[in-house]
Amino acid sequence: MTVPLLVFDVNETLLDLEALTPHFERMFGEGSTLREWFAQVILYSEAITLSDTYVPFGELGGAVLRMLGRTRGVPINDTDLHELKEAVATMPPHPEVREALVSLREAGFRLYTLTNNPKATCERQLREAGIAHFFERQFSVDDTAHRYKPAREVYREVETSFGLQPADLCLIACHTWDILGAAAAGWKTAFIARAGNAPLAVGAQPLILGPDLNVVAQGLIQRFAA
Repeated sequence: MTVPLLVFDVNETLLDLEALTPHFERMFGEGSTLREWFAQVILYSEAITLSDTYVPFGELGGAVLRMLGRTRGVPINDTDLHELKEAVATMPPHPEVREALVSLREAGFRLYTLTNNPKATCERQLREAGIAHFFERQFSVDDTAHRYKPAREVYREVETSFGLQPADLCLIACHTWDILGAAAAGWKTAFIARAGNAPLAVGAQPLILGPDLNVVAQGLIQRFAA
């Protein structure tokens, strides 16, 4: 059986999005607004892609934060945007991530990332999290397709860069919309059911599912490298 290249989503899949909660508590008085903001960032990234326009992910995130502030009657200033941008760039990894990545590398897998963030942002995120050395290359929609995941062109450009068939790649993510996009492109998929995320009962289902990356990593090793 061919061992697929493993391509990881970054935000929330590898890095802990909940680290942003104190910033939303400060701005909005409640941490739960973080989830509303992130969901709307994804919603409008997809809307922008469908309407054939593009702005970098950080710019989009800032615009959505200001929009959310207007709907809540909360003024968002440049300092708020800067602090959130810095917080996104310095999110810590989930506790099990380093151990799981070591296991995958030792089992012979080659690891990459694919993110909606600009490449420079992703590089800083992985460096600040202390996990950059696990990955051979970072792919960004900002460098290639200028269309956000789950647009099929994003996954196709990764395939083309390697000269591989879709089935030779496997996406690891904690977002169902990303799993659906990769599966529709013909990739293998593995889903991490992080808190606040769950698989969808319709559409393509992941080959491997687990509550954290350690469990998913062991599933990948047993299936492809045992």
